[in-house]
Amino acid sequence: MTKPPEVEAEIRRLYFAEHWRVGTIASQLGVHADVVRRALGLLPPPDSAVVRQRTTLIAPYLPFIEDTLRQYPRLRATRVFDMARERGYPGCLRTLRYYVASMRPSAPATAYLRTDPLPGEQAQIDWAHVGDLPVTGGRRALWAFVMVLSHSRALWAELVLDLTVHSLCRSLVRALSYFGGTPRQWLFDNPKIVVLERHGAAVRFHPTLLDLCGKCRVQPRLCTVRQPQEKGRVERSIRYLRDRFFAGRTIGSLEQGNRDLLRFIEEIALPRPHPRQIPRTVADVFAEERLRLLAPPEPLPATDLVTPVPADKTAFIRFDTNDYSVPHTYAERSLTLAADDVTVRLLDGQDEVARHPRCYGRKQQIEAPEHRAALLAERRGARDLKGRDRLRALLPGVDVLITRWLDSGRFVGVLVTRTIKLLDLYGEAILAPVVADAALRGLWDPGALAVACEQRRRQQALPVPLPFALPGHIPDRDVIPHDLETYDAKRR
Repeated sequence: MTKPPEVEAEIRRLYFAEHWRVGTIASQLGVHADVVRRALGLLPPPDSAVVRQRTTLIAPYLPFIEDTLRQYPRLRATRVFDMARERGYPGCLRTLRYYVASMRPSAPATAYLRTDPLPGEQAQIDWAHVGDLPVTGGRRALWAFVMVLSHSRALWAELVLDLTVHSLCRSLVRALSYFGGTPRQWLFDNPKIVVLERHGAAVRFHPTLLDLCGKCRVQPRLCTVRQPQEKGRVERSIRYLRDRFFAGRTIGSLEQGNRDLLRFIEEIALPRPHPRQIPRTVADVFAEERLRLLAPPEPLPATDLVTPVPADKTAFIRFDTNDYSVPHTYAERSLTLAADDVTVRLLDGQDEVARHPRCYGRKQQIEAPEHRAALLAERRGARDLKGRDRLRALLPGVDVLITRWLDSGRFVGVLVTRTIKLLDLYGEAILAPVVADAALRGLWDPGALAVACEQRRRQQALPVPLPFALPGHIPDRDVIPHDLETYDAKRR
């Protein structure tokens, strides 16, 4: 690196006039020793023989490299290096990289045809990975489904946690409901949930998607492989959402994220200026394009996942890594699963035998209380373990108490039974806060739980609970308090 003239002049003065050494000058002026030597003319001239030697080492292989790159323009320099080494090249990879970069043919410039689809003609569809969402048992990838009308640039988007074909169909149906109709073409990329096989122009679409397209009277189309500019409108909209909506935002839940996204679309995305028809807005152009959309089918197509599932011997079925309960009478039988993004239903023919809210956690167990109660009535021998599950379902924090029972060496089965009696006696409304408070205060004795339940009952002025039912031959009467001296009067 060339230093300013005043620095070089100071170097020469210190060396010739003050007789400082090269290292002293470099240290005091904060420069490299070679800079001092160069300013003093002490460095030898560059060895041109070395340069010629490096050039000579690779010179015999330059025709081979040029011919190889002509046939395979995108071949990596490391692969060319391996091929040259097999042919006797003794040089290093760094030198070969320099020559490959200088000899590689540049890609020819491509001119693209700018098109403007007619109103109501086409919608472009794609997904974008926008982060992860914490769920019970782990994390799940969070995706944004985006549909853009090519003419007006009106967009619709929603957050989803799965990329199955049924999730795609649900998003498509919701999009056409939001737009109030559907264009004549849906332009997709080439994922497996859209196209099963493709060879050039020969395409085999997914049958579930093809069925939905037939019901909506829409033509599915695919982009050319590795040609993202063919769906540039949706790519640009995804970048717009990343910059204006997702940047600096934390998605806490799927429901809240979709509410915020819909509000952003209606309040910010639609009123934005149209990129081509200035000074009109996207909302203005969309109002005209809406009149050209195809009317949605009536009723809207069903998009539930319907598939047979086996129930295991514990009366659970597995779906999306989670276990859902069914009545114990259906254990080891085959049922029909009908699931959307909100509800999971289990059917026996046309009869619904179980219904659960869909869980997006990982390896969770979702059980209806009535299924457990019926199984308990039949399997009394499993009362202790089932009792623990009942306590876990109704009393948050009871696992802390059970751990303390184990650490103290107490018999857990007896303590579980006593806690269940308190649950039956006082109910969940009283016992649940008592257990949570005991877990925070470090308590664990069921006697302390009973005292706390009784205190809470008195504070709420609730009637005294009876631990048993009176026999049928004993009438239930209200006893009116009276003066006990009347008994003494009767004795006289």
